Amino acid sequence: MEGKNPKISSFKDLLVWQRSMDVVIEVYKVTNKFPQSENFGLKSQMQRAATSIPFNIAEGFGRGHKKEYINFLKISRGSCCELETQLEVSCRLRYITEQEYENIHSTLEIIYKMLNSLCHSIERSSRYSND
Repeated sequence: MEGKNPKISSFKDLLVWQRSMDVVIEVYKVTNKFPQSENFGLKSQMQRAATSIPFNIAEGFGRGHKKEYINFLKISRGSCCELETQLEVSCRLRYITEQEYENIHSTLEIIYKMLNSLCHSIERSSRYSND
């Protein structure tokens, strides 16, 4: 489903899902160093936005319908933008370093582009129902 690779049999085979799982781990690592006062604020929001990316890729994959899959991928893309903004806030508040910001941000940019490519690939694919 990603590109023209016929070996994709699970969402776990998707490179975009694998990379987004890496982002989840990185976000949890950096947010665990946030002040305790952020436990139910920015920390929680960042963790939810990060996990939303692979969660929606997986759910969309499981739906089996082209429109639904693309919709879930667009939700993942929106979560990328949300997380990018939260990273910026965290950096400005000095909760994360410039290097931590750059590491996660650069991967998010790649994921965003991969999600766009996957959406276009699915739109052209005859593999899914058009429901």
